[in-house]
Amino acid sequence: MGFKRCLACADDFEPCPRVAAQNYCSRSECQRERRRLWQTDKRANDPDYRANQLACQRRWREAHGDYWKRYREQHPDYEQRNREQQRERNEAIKAAPVAKMDAIAPVGSLRSGRYRLRACGPNGAAKMDEWIVQIVVLTRA
Repeated sequence: MGFKRCLACADDFEPCPRVAAQNYCSRSECQRERRRLWQTDKRANDPDYRANQLACQRRWREAHGDYWKRYREQHPDYEQRNREQQRERNEAIKAAPVAKMDAIAPVGSLRSGRYRLRACGPNGAAKMDEWIVQIVVLTRA
């Protein structure tokens, strides 16, 4: 039957003759990746499966409401690491430009025409009802 290349680790493996469409080797990491991808695809394309997963997670949270509180108490290093990461995120947000309604005084009105609006990127912070855009004139009226 020959060898195939594993889609997870890219190593060559000899597939089981009884599994015609085998694309992953038998290593546990590769099988874990295969199942993870299957589940991601199933959640994206099967509304019943997604609803069942959400209901199951909700029931677990209701039955184990104090899980994260106990986990943080038992793992202070986890809590400290989260605090440090949040500080880094806060500093990155402070360093990024912030869009405000009065940040730029209007120079003049734009002429009617066709324009392209494009988001400038993820490193800017803006209010929920504002967009950071780049305006490029494509045609003039």
